[in-house]
Amino acid sequence: MLRKKSRPVEKFDERLAQLIDDMKDTMYHAEGVGLAAVQVGVLRRVVVIDCGDGCIELVNPEIIETEGEQRELEGCLSIPGESARTVRPMSVKVKAQNRFGKWCFYSGSELKARAFCHEIDHLDGQLYIDHLAPEQEGGE
Repeated sequence: MLRKKSRPVEKFDERLAQLIDDMKDTMYHAEGVGLAAVQVGVLRRVVVIDCGDGCIELVNPEIIETEGEQRELEGCLSIPGESARTVRPMSVKVKAQNRFGKWCFYSGSELKARAFCHEIDHLDGQLYIDHLAPEQEGGE
């Protein structure tokens, strides 16, 4: 399931709001910084992220700009107990809708940039292990 591409959200209704609320609960319970709907068995383009400064809800997110490069350890709630050094942008800008369908813009650097990239990758069937730093090829 994690390798499948998620479908865009077209209906902004109570069902979507409930999905987002459930995802937030799941993310906080697991002590993660992000969660994509596909990780809870829903193939919709929905992500929640909280890097310590409040939860961001992203519906139909797209990365619209990247800058720089970082190589840091990354893990995933779907692959517990594992981590590896990945290559990600140092900063990103993201366009997404909120739970009501309004378009919003976000930017983040370092951990938040990694979280944006990591969770949006999930929506396209990619995992962090697809972005290993050259020294990590073959795993840790």
